[in-house]
Amino acid sequence: MNESLLRELVPAVIGVLVRRGADFASAEDAVQEALIRALETWPVDPPRDPKAWLVAVAWRKFLDAARAEASRRGREAAVQVEPAAGPAPATDDTLRLYFLCAHPDLPPASAVALTLRAVGGLTTRQIAAAYLIPEATMAQRISRAKRRLAGRSLDRPGDLGTVLRVLYLVFNEGYGGAVDLAAEAIRLARQLVTLTDEPEVAGLLALMLLHHARRASRTGPDGRLVPLGEQDRARWDTDLIAEGVTILQAALARDRLGQYQAQAAIAALHADARSAAETDWVQIVQWYDELLRLIDSPVVRLNRAVAVGEADGPRAGLAALAQLDPDLPRHAAVAAYLHERTGDRDRAADLYAAAARAATSVPERDHLTRQAARLRQPPGR
Repeated sequence: MNESLLRELVPAVIGVLVRRGADFASAEDAVQEALIRALETWPVDPPRDPKAWLVAVAWRKFLDAARAEASRRGREAAVQVEPAAGPAPATDDTLRLYFLCAHPDLPPASAVALTLRAVGGLTTRQIAAAYLIPEATMAQRISRAKRRLAGRSLDRPGDLGTVLRVLYLVFNEGYGGAVDLAAEAIRLARQLVTLTDEPEVAGLLALMLLHHARRASRTGPDGRLVPLGEQDRARWDTDLIAEGVTILQAALARDRLGQYQAQAAIAALHADARSAAETDWVQIVQWYDELLRLIDSPVVRLNRAVAVGEADGPRAGLAALAQLDPDLPRHAAVAAYLHERTGDRDRAADLYAAAARAATSVPERDHLTRQAARLRQPPGR
């Protein structure tokens, strides 16, 4: 059974139910039940028209639920007549569902979970496994999100910026569990590119592809974190890099620069260098300046300080870093790296140790701890 096709059909099936009179929450619940039924029956009895099958089963699930609850008798009267069997309509509601699930009223974690369910077609169990949290906890998160969206119309204009932020949050969740969230985000971004003509959507897809191309080289055989400058570039996926660069160039040619296009341009410059020493840091600083004009955030300024340290020397990088709040995440790690490059091993070791204590992931903490230990050894050992 093609589970990828099954997930791709979910937004369209939800859209059909909504147009027939179901509210979003009830439609989404019914489609999830239909998906479970499909997983049970399709391997031995595949339907000729998968979409029509899902629509028929989900609609029956919705009607059963509507009839079972006295509070829904008004809606039951409106949907009492069973639609005639036949091919499901071809209308695509995917983009509207993106906007609904990424509604600004939802907390980011809830928006991500709901997007994975309603647009990505994942089950609650799959999403919970990917986030390494109990299924009941994820179910509560999704239920709260749907209650918050009760009564929202699919016809209301949405915020594309919020949709893109949610997709990038999905991508950045990493690769844990049975569902690869990074790959899932790329799949959804590809889908979104076909639904809208905005260059920033293409920019986000390019950014994801360029980052994903380095995935195999980010950790060693023992699971240790490998920094960008030390990665084996022979392990980078050149096909993904070429695709990402092509998509980015087409987006930039539209002359409507956005933050994801600027970030993708920085990633492309890293991908284009045959070695860390050949990286065009001057151009990277220039792209960070462009990015700052679009979003002046402390994180962007922190990353720019690293680039300045590479382009103009570590003391210039430290001068740029001095303008930022020392409590900023990764500030100590960046300061440690730049101090090491100036030759101040003791100061760098102390900063690496401080950064390790503040690290939010085990691989990052272990990497920073090893860096501190390395510098505390006598030179030459």
